[in-house]
Amino acid sequence: MSLNETPQGERVHIGIFGRTNTGKSSLINAMTNQEISIVSSVKGTTTDPVQKAMELLPLGPVMLIDTAGLDDESELGQKRVARARDIMRKTDIVVLVGEGNRPPDAYEKELLKTAAEAGLPVVVALNKSDEGTEALATWGELAAEDGRVHVVSVSAKTRAGVDELKELLASLKPNRTERILIRDLVPANEVCVLVVPIDKAAPKGRLILPQQQVIRDLLEGGSFALVVRDTEYAAALKRLGTPPALVVTDSQAFAFVAERTPRTVPLTSFSILFARYKGDLTALVDGAKAIDALDDGDRVLICEGCTHHRQCDDIGTVKIPKWLAARTGKKLELAFTSGTGFPEDLSPYKLVIHCGGCMLNEREMEYRIVRAGRTGVPIVNYGVFIAHVNGILARCIEPLLT
Repeated sequence: MSLNETPQGERVHIGIFGRTNTGKSSLINAMTNQEISIVSSVKGTTTDPVQKAMELLPLGPVMLIDTAGLDDESELGQKRVARARDIMRKTDIVVLVGEGNRPPDAYEKELLKTAAEAGLPVVVALNKSDEGTEALATWGELAAEDGRVHVVSVSAKTRAGVDELKELLASLKPNRTERILIRDLVPANEVCVLVVPIDKAAPKGRLILPQQQVIRDLLEGGSFALVVRDTEYAAALKRLGTPPALVVTDSQAFAFVAERTPRTVPLTSFSILFARYKGDLTALVDGAKAIDALDDGDRVLICEGCTHHRQCDDIGTVKIPKWLAARTGKKLELAFTSGTGFPEDLSPYKLVIHCGGCMLNEREMEYRIVRAGRTGVPIVNYGVFIAHVNGILARCIEPLLT
């Protein structure tokens, strides 16, 4: 997999923040050698956050997020600023673009405080160094108070300091513990059967991201991936002769596949694998207990981490509500979010049902689970939910907990 094929959720997320017209977009263009951001001398040119997947050497695959100006005080501007602050929760490294001839103001100090509370490293890129650097010492004093703040003088216009900035960003790359998706569950030279239904909801001509990532991880571990549709699954098991080390199914086919899989063969789903890989499997399994405690009038939030074209039998807006109604027998109030939308206040809800989060990075998924926990709202993901309503949750998490 090349750097530019790295999934969005696996990239280092770099949030670019700053007051209006400090040259955020120009600096991004200078860093990437591409015109990926709109540049204008008119304040507020950047409205909503703009994301761009890039290969930024020497750092590697990154997601750059260009945000609206922090000091836009119009009503619309305040909404944009709020959205920019929301970006912080999925940011791995904060770049605060200031000006070399202007000391920090209240907006910039507030952002540094927010980043410090989130435990994020900050690079203060003092742009327009070609116009003056007299504020450098003042910014340096702020950095001296917090070891996670670093200051570098740059000029998007002349490119002075841009290489130094990129080297600094590379040095701040998160040192995460390696996460393993599936290869620790399937020994080398053993078979893992992946059940992938092909229906009108499946993307034509390709597999969805979780399926791709599972196959790649199996190859990394030297095991064999046998990919079949649900309609050929039973025949595939017979042809194998020797039972597979593990069966992984699309959650929507859980009941069908479980019925045809011998109890001696370990079974789980792509979504449950992602619950362990990019989340907190224990918390999500505990959340399943709340499903059967729901009552008439309770509000349930169903969240997806991406946006996609809704099908007539969409899993989030159609299938899960049907399964929920059938399991509980209650009249529930349902709310839906997708993409970056996630409520700050979860207190109105009795349960959150979340997708596997394959399009979200680790920080964002962790934020959502922690946010639910702090509010006291149980949270499950799609795979855990579907296994529970089919009465097979204990069986399907067993391979991941042994």
